[in-house]
Amino acid sequence: MRFEVLGPVRMFDGDRPVALAGALRRNLLAVLLARANDPVPVTTLTEALWGEPVAQGTSRLQVHVHRLRQELDDPGRLTYVPAGYALRVEPGELDSAVFAALLDDAAGEPDPGRAAGILRRALEMWRGRAYQEVDLPDVGAEAERLTEQRLLAVEELYAAELRAGRHEVVVGELLESVRHNPMRERLHGLRMLALHRSGRHAEALSAYQHAREVLNDELGLDPGPELRSLHDQIRAGEAVEVSGATQVPAQLPHCATDFVGRELALSELDQVLDAHPGTIPIAVIAGTAGVGKTSLALRWAHRVKRRFPDGQLHADLRGFGTDTPVEPGDVLAAWLRALGVDGKDVPLDPAERGARLRSLLDGKRVLLVLDNAVSADQVRPLLPGSAQCAVLVTSRDQLNGLVVGEGARRVELDRMSRDEARLLMKELLGDLVTDDTTAVDELIECCARLPLALRIAAERVRRHRHRGVRQTIAEFGCAQARLDLLDSGDPQASVRTIFAASYRNLPAAEAALFRLLGLHPGSEMDAYSLTALAGTGDVRAIRRGLAELARAHLVEEVAGKRVRLHDLLASYAAELSRLTETPAERREALQRLYDYYLQAATTATGFLAPGALPERKPAHVTPPMRDHEEAARWLDAKHETMMRIAEAVDGEFAHYAVDFATVLDTALDFGWHVDDAQRIHGRAREIAARSGDREGEGVALRGLGVAHFRRNEFGQARRFLERALELARGPSATATALLSLGEVCVFTGRTDTALEHLRRSARLYQEAGLQLLGLRPMICLGRLHRRWGRYQESLECLSEAARVAAAHRYQPAEADASYALAGLHRDLGRHADAAEHAERALVLARRTRFRFLEGLVLHRLGTIRRCLGEYPRALENHRATLVFARKMRSANLEAMALTAMAETHAAMGDDMEASRCHLHALGVANSGSSHYVRARAHAGLGDLHESAGRHESAVRHWETAVRIYEALDAPEAADLRRRLSSDITPSVPC
Repeated sequence: MRFEVLGPVRMFDGDRPVALAGALRRNLLAVLLARANDPVPVTTLTEALWGEPVAQGTSRLQVHVHRLRQELDDPGRLTYVPAGYALRVEPGELDSAVFAALLDDAAGEPDPGRAAGILRRALEMWRGRAYQEVDLPDVGAEAERLTEQRLLAVEELYAAELRAGRHEVVVGELLESVRHNPMRERLHGLRMLALHRSGRHAEALSAYQHAREVLNDELGLDPGPELRSLHDQIRAGEAVEVSGATQVPAQLPHCATDFVGRELALSELDQVLDAHPGTIPIAVIAGTAGVGKTSLALRWAHRVKRRFPDGQLHADLRGFGTDTPVEPGDVLAAWLRALGVDGKDVPLDPAERGARLRSLLDGKRVLLVLDNAVSADQVRPLLPGSAQCAVLVTSRDQLNGLVVGEGARRVELDRMSRDEARLLMKELLGDLVTDDTTAVDELIECCARLPLALRIAAERVRRHRHRGVRQTIAEFGCAQARLDLLDSGDPQASVRTIFAASYRNLPAAEAALFRLLGLHPGSEMDAYSLTALAGTGDVRAIRRGLAELARAHLVEEVAGKRVRLHDLLASYAAELSRLTETPAERREALQRLYDYYLQAATTATGFLAPGALPERKPAHVTPPMRDHEEAARWLDAKHETMMRIAEAVDGEFAHYAVDFATVLDTALDFGWHVDDAQRIHGRAREIAARSGDREGEGVALRGLGVAHFRRNEFGQARRFLERALELARGPSATATALLSLGEVCVFTGRTDTALEHLRRSARLYQEAGLQLLGLRPMICLGRLHRRWGRYQESLECLSEAARVAAAHRYQPAEADASYALAGLHRDLGRHADAAEHAERALVLARRTRFRFLEGLVLHRLGTIRRCLGEYPRALENHRATLVFARKMRSANLEAMALTAMAETHAAMGDDMEASRCHLHALGVANSGSSHYVRARAHAGLGDLHESAGRHESAVRHWETAVRIYEALDAPEAADLRRRLSSDITPSVPC
């Protein structure tokens, strides 16, 4: 295939043009080519094609993707990956990439005549404007970059021609180029030089006057210093050389000489450079204040700067400091000047500055270091377009937007290890370390292995060398808070004193708010929770107060209008609260905060599981939640804070542990927070049993049962769920317990009991008026029917569930139904339909943060790709599932992924790798209760042994598989038994 974008967008299969029917198809191809070989998010594509997210945008996009695939020489070129759709373009197939490669060749060609010839070949590729007839914002930036690249190529062409002595030949061409590009000072200069070298000195001086008039009329500016200097040289009759030299910036600040350790982080940064050739290496060093992010960044930057001979750019974005964060446009202006752009020529529009920077960096090896970034939005405008550049960002924020959207790799910088802290103390204290290594270790722990605290403590030791380390520890009071440890009485080295100076300058209202922050159990706080804590009801007043605290640098602002305190500030705020507020005032504030979180969590859970919880009286102002995505996002962000509350409450507040376990139940399961679920439900069960709260105990038991089920601990799960069913009161609680118990029965081979539980669960939900909650048992029934080959019943069940879910815009059930339909269509041989259902399920699962389902969909999509014969894509899905499973610590899903990988390798004829994967899957499955996966692995190994002529070994594996399948009441048992008895070799399943 060939693709052309240097003019109207065109596509060729060999020499045959491929017609692009309709503007939408052409625009889709244009967006994909603008990011060739990189995934483009579905939302980006739908917004590009229709201007905004539209109803059923994903399904409409899939139609156009399917049709575009049919027009490609290989449909596998256009693939769907978790990050979006990616169009594979091989080297030499895209004219803009060939153009860029020719420019690189010309830049490396020492002979100017040959360089000019290469540049002329490159420029002859242009047939008009880049991406002509495509008017899309997502393509506009790339078109602008290419246009700037073309103009630079024109300038380099004539500079090469002049260096080759062809000044008389190009005078006329330069005149034409100047007419078309009157704002390009370098073209004016090259024309002047060509005229001057041709002996036409008067015309050269006249050309300068013309350039001056044009620039003055159009921009109100005089020519820049280079053009003025050239004019003076020509007027003086001096010989003038053609200069193509550019400035090489070297902006890295000094690196601390006493930097130690961090070898793992340095190694991770090294890996970023070489991880994915062809993409821009972007690394984000993230960590708390005082952890040494800047020191690490500068250490690494100095270590690798020789790999970037075209320079190093640096900017302190001041995202977390005493000043306002730097605007990206200001950084761009400074960088352009550092790269040789005259200040008068720096564009006024930040977007134009970004485009100019990308053009200047194209093909160059430059390292960009962005220190102290506040957000991904602050960084994005500063990113280069060339994969030969690299970007290093430091921030107290996680910068998830860069990681997810731009493919950045985050390097988490934690507190120093003990060994690293010892090395630092040895560097700072010298011989004092060897005097008493045990005391030094105690000092390190007193400082919590935080580099900033270690340096302050070391300075204190050095200042009083005669006392020794141990006496210094005794003075600090190692058993007390870190504030006491670092309160040396010296204003220059006392954290408490520094905080106090800022605190004393606060107005009374802001001072009270700061003290309340010390009571908040969360690591991050928003205005809504703090409004409840303060008992004011005025969110705007709290926001104004937080803004004042941020200006006083007593809180850190983070994305999403939240604030946080690092540990030292949190300790100081809590200390002030204990000294100022009465115990009764603190209790009342905490009660308001707990009630607020229960109210907000109940509202959010209403989107995840409509009707599962009784409504609470709205006593507090809560953040707006307009749809499931907002609710899931809020629960995902706040569940950790609520967990802390549930684990900490006691005495008169102990009942809150039961309340929070109840409201978080669905969110913890959807988000695959299995460990959290076991902890909170375990404590809730204990408290509920102690207080005689049978309803609360039943909810906790059901939550524990589900948690054990997710860990494949089926025996414990069934015991907890059966007891929960006994304690259930009312149709909703009974239906929920039956649903979970039915799911366990499905997995343990109790099919008849599972059918009974699931049908009763669905019926009870309907009787209680909870139609949407009733979709889940309905979908489970559909999956069970499919498993037993009752395909029509399964289709009716699942289609109805999908219809109801879509009609009510209940996305979790839509995702679950789409996942189940994908399996059904796969089993029916409708593989294209199966893939569409699976892709939709994956989008919905991710959008709704339904992590448990996301992992299963990734697995199913891989099996469908295998059925389609798309083995490389199937393996990509298997590997993605494997990574996901290990991240979620799911042994069952990990074993499933390994087994699926084995079956794909077997289908590809790679029996050795298939056997290795099956054996690995058995090792993982045997460590837990993944019985079905064990059976499938044994069946697969039997197939491999049989194909290798080892019949007896094959039979042993098949018989083991049959025994497990029969214990699970799985239909595969009968099929495998029949094939064993008839000596027919089983085929590799889809």
